[in-house]
Amino acid sequence: TPIEPAPGLGRHVWLKLENANKTHSFKVRGALNAMLALPAAAQAKGIVAASSGNHAQGVAYAAALLGLDARIVMPTGTARRKIAGVARYGGEAILHGEIYDDAEREARRLEREGGFTYISPYNNADVIAGGGTVGLEILDALPEIERVIVPVGGGGLISGIALALKSLKPGIEVTGVNAAASPDMFNLIYQTNHPLSHHTLADALPGDIEAGSLTIELTRRRVDQIVLVDEAAIAEAMRWMLAEQGWLAEGGGVVGIAALQSGAVRADRSTAIVVSGGNVDLDVIAAILAQPR
Repeated sequence: TPIEPAPGLGRHVWLKLENANKTHSFKVRGALNAMLALPAAAQAKGIVAASSGNHAQGVAYAAALLGLDARIVMPTGTARRKIAGVARYGGEAILHGEIYDDAEREARRLEREGGFTYISPYNNADVIAGGGTVGLEILDALPEIERVIVPVGGGGLISGIALALKSLKPGIEVTGVNAAASPDMFNLIYQTNHPLSHHTLADALPGDIEAGSLTIELTRRRVDQIVLVDEAAIAEAMRWMLAEQGWLAEGGGVVGIAALQSGAVRADRSTAIVVSGGNVDLDVIAAILAQPR
């Protein structure tokens, strides 16, 4: 995916545009890698997943490439663009529950009772490795980069990126960004108890992290810090991305931009920001553009 300079954020700031990837999200990397790694018997059972949208489209797209059946359980409030994307790529969207955690429980039930192969959006070594290729591409393009900022939900993307980056360049800083309304990884790493709200522009970064997830220890060992950004900062980052860079990006995708703009992270070194996705409904964009600044 492209990397482009973002002079409006600082002299040495670049954006890694995963919103320009297939399905407009980094998620296709991990989904495809995980399916390719499955033995034939597991592939033949069919795939089931839970997602608030981007993993769903990645799974549907990857399954179509490999000729596999895929069904994805999604919360009823998932962005319409993401639900339509699952159908467009040949998957079956199953709407269940109000929040991601409800959808995940239903997907796990289908795994147990239907015999399907479950692919987690984050707690899967092959999904994590697929996400890590973003880090490899950043270093290929910007070998002197000093910091990479990554959105954090369940931690699959930042775990893979941090593992790749620190293996090749141990001194690089890896900073994660949680939406303040969805601070589960922040709470786990810093032993805090910030309240969780399921109403956030960063709807791609939802819910509780599965107990014992691989991503928790990887994040603890490999990530230098995690910061929080509020809803106003996320909205401003979405507006800025559209007006200044000319890209449509979702709330969860721009939390790294929000971190720089809000001062949660200082622009004091060369920095690459991962813009993780661009799937957002037009009514959301319209509402954000209509907000007073």
